[in-house]
Amino acid sequence: MAAPAARPERGSVMAAPTQRAAGWGRRLCTAAAPRPWRLFGAMCLLRLPRITQPLEKEEEEMAALMGQVEGGLEKSHYSDHEIRKLEEEEQLRRRRESSFDDDEAPSKTLVMAQDLEEKWEQKLLRFKAAPRITDADKNNNRTSLNRRLDSNLMLLVKQKIGNQELWLLPQVEWQPGETLRSTAERAMAAFLDHIQAKILGNAPYGIYKYKFPRAIRTEDNVGAKVFFFKAFLQSSDLSQAELKEDYLWVTKDELGDYLKSEYLKKVNRFLLDL
Repeated sequence: MAAPAARPERGSVMAAPTQRAAGWGRRLCTAAAPRPWRLFGAMCLLRLPRITQPLEKEEEEMAALMGQVEGGLEKSHYSDHEIRKLEEEEQLRRRRESSFDDDEAPSKTLVMAQDLEEKWEQKLLRFKAAPRITDADKNNNRTSLNRRLDSNLMLLVKQKIGNQELWLLPQVEWQPGETLRSTAERAMAAFLDHIQAKILGNAPYGIYKYKFPRAIRTEDNVGAKVFFFKAFLQSSDLSQAELKEDYLWVTKDELGDYLKSEYLKKVNRFLLDL
């Protein structure tokens, strides 16, 4: 007779399905558990510079040097306008030296390069540059977009967090079915209606995580995670827009007057003031 098959040891093969089932159960329980972190979407809305920044000393020196180079210290190529002007001057010189009669010339009205230059000079004399320092700069009116024209401006709004009123980027809580980007878009619309803005990408630029005070913290309500998105203001005319809360337009170096230090660190990581 054949020897009977050896029985598997207890807890080895027969225990594996039980262990796998227990593992699946733990995963299902975890998936069904409530989220301990509340999710928020925030929008960093920027008004880009309208004018160039003043030149630094080194930049002024380089600009002067390049002007000297182009002015004749070294040979440089002529522009199309300069070539045209030289050709016309040569034609006029030959015409004066020859016996060509102007009455025999074809009846055609020509605009010479010299005529264009005189027209441009008259236009330049009538031009008056707008001041770099505006009335909003003089009055330190930080609710105006017409200030700090050579820098980025960021929108801050005052929001109630718990019992505190804090200056923050516009933010709202995530709702089921939303993407984080759509949450950030809703945050922007919640504080500023009828706005034209270009949103940059679908992924957040930064995240800020904080825990709630111990008095209100629970296992199912530990704290909040704020995901930051960026957008560029397309139009500086906000006459049709309606700001619903206290707001400010501030530069990067002014953020420290309003934002808490830890929050400011996270914002500065993705904010460039070019």
